[in-house]
Amino acid sequence: MSEQEQYRHISAEEFAALDFNTVTLLDLREPDEVLVSGIEGAINLPFSGGFDALDTVPKDKPVVVFCRVGDWSEQIAEILSDRGYDVATLDGGYQAYRALQTQSSPAVAAGPAPVPVLIDAKGLKCPGPIVKVADYLRDKPVGETIRVEATEEAFESDIKVWCARTGNHLDELVIKDGVIRAQITRADKPETAAVKEQNDKTFVVFSGDLDKTIAAFIIANGAAAMGRKVTMFFTFWGLNILRKPKKIKVAKTFIEKMFGLMMPRGTTKLGLSRMNMGGAGAKMIRGIMKKKGISSLEELIESAKSHGVRIVACQMSMDIMGIRQEELIDGVELGGVATFIGSGEESDMSLFI
Repeated sequence: MSEQEQYRHISAEEFAALDFNTVTLLDLREPDEVLVSGIEGAINLPFSGGFDALDTVPKDKPVVVFCRVGDWSEQIAEILSDRGYDVATLDGGYQAYRALQTQSSPAVAAGPAPVPVLIDAKGLKCPGPIVKVADYLRDKPVGETIRVEATEEAFESDIKVWCARTGNHLDELVIKDGVIRAQITRADKPETAAVKEQNDKTFVVFSGDLDKTIAAFIIANGAAAMGRKVTMFFTFWGLNILRKPKKIKVAKTFIEKMFGLMMPRGTTKLGLSRMNMGGAGAKMIRGIMKKKGISSLEELIESAKSHGVRIVACQMSMDIMGIRQEELIDGVELGGVATFIGSGEESDMSLFI
């Protein structure tokens, strides 16, 4: 340790030898990296999110900070040390730890490697692909590897969340020619090494009413301003909020076209849940909001996106209602039931709006 440094450096070998029950692990990587290759029980405070949340890290145990390659963790370790924490940083980051795990894995006996079982989930809609994977792996031994092929876009998000929440390992995720291919290895879910304070917020936006939508985005912006991770899951009539105001030319069946004509296209067409009065009530509410200096719904949505609020459209509902991804505003991702459940399990508050 140099004179300037008040924190310790530990190697990947020392890190692997730690009893994680005796330390607090602080993971600075982005949430998508943690989903694919996280350490159970580690507190995830992405480096990109700033330093405001560092004071929430408990002081009752020594803190071990790690990032992808070890550069960010040194900066955070220095800040924590200045704040009175007993802190160490992992040299080389998670990459060094993962490389050590790979090197120390038992050698495979000579002979061809077993070919993973192929789970064909192409054409299935949510929650079909996830259920098919879960049903196959449920009674399989640890180490069993499968490959899954699916065509529903939401599967990309769902399989990441499903693996993270069930403890199974997502070895590979590739998208090519409209097919999502995932390789998964069956694993036991490890015991929680450290208790993570769960302050995330999850909203299910089912309604397509203007007043309820405004309320949802006001709460979401407030939570994001407090440094919380917010997920908004839009389903059924709530999907109309995310539609672009202009008509997009996409191939649809007759029924899907009729659905599209009957539903409001975008936020400016939303009505009130009470006293809509043929659209006059919605215009009146917007006028009052403008007069009183309250951000419009459109401004609230842009603010939410700029502050990292995750906006997810339910693919199953889109399929039922004939809404295509091209018709949605920018910044929307597709997800299914596993995406919502995974978010809800990490939240201390879930609202149905």
